[in-house]
Amino acid sequence: METLIFLFSFIILILSIIIHEVAHGSVAYSLGDSTAKNQGRLSLNPISHIDPIGTIFLPLMLSIIPGNSVIIGWAKPVPVNFNNIRDKRWGALKVSLAGPIANFTIALIFSLVIRFMPTIEPEMYAIFQLVVLYNLILAIFNLIPIPPLDGSHILFDLLPQGNYLENLKNFLFRYGFLILVFFIFISPGINWIYDLANTIFNTLSGQMFVSI
Repeated sequence: METLIFLFSFIILILSIIIHEVAHGSVAYSLGDSTAKNQGRLSLNPISHIDPIGTIFLPLMLSIIPGNSVIIGWAKPVPVNFNNIRDKRWGALKVSLAGPIANFTIALIFSLVIRFMPTIEPEMYAIFQLVVLYNLILAIFNLIPIPPLDGSHILFDLLPQGNYLENLKNFLFRYGFLILVFFIFISPGINWIYDLANTIFNTLSGQMFVSI
């Protein structure tokens, strides 16, 4: 049973990650940059998006950690040439927000299906709640302001420019990956994200989350 849950979780996670990246590239394309499209990154083909560490190694590692209740990961970032973006003021922010918004939208849609279809089959309910859970987790996780996550780009796009921010930015981009490793494997950060996603699930769907 645990193997089956992991398999479904892994498939849903990968599909949600792909949609996340395609959303970034699609918004960039709509704003004038065709880099992702030209490199075949607007495709839903998983092969175009697999990152060996974020898509394969990290989920597998998290799946074998005792007491860990959720897996997380990322795909290869879509390439964006911001020099081609027409909206010079807010274009980068729109591109950065596109991924988390896509995941939140998917979570909202499936939450409403659960809320307004109370007679849904138990097996389908379990799959739908996994879709909601992992899309909420991905959205929240990517909003954390640690490079290379979207939250870091959103943060620096919103804050006014200044020398002190450049120092902070340089520090985060230099040590961001180490901070991220600490957050995922050492701190209780992933559990906090899971709890927040669980709370949002309960609010949106009107039902208690069935523990997996």
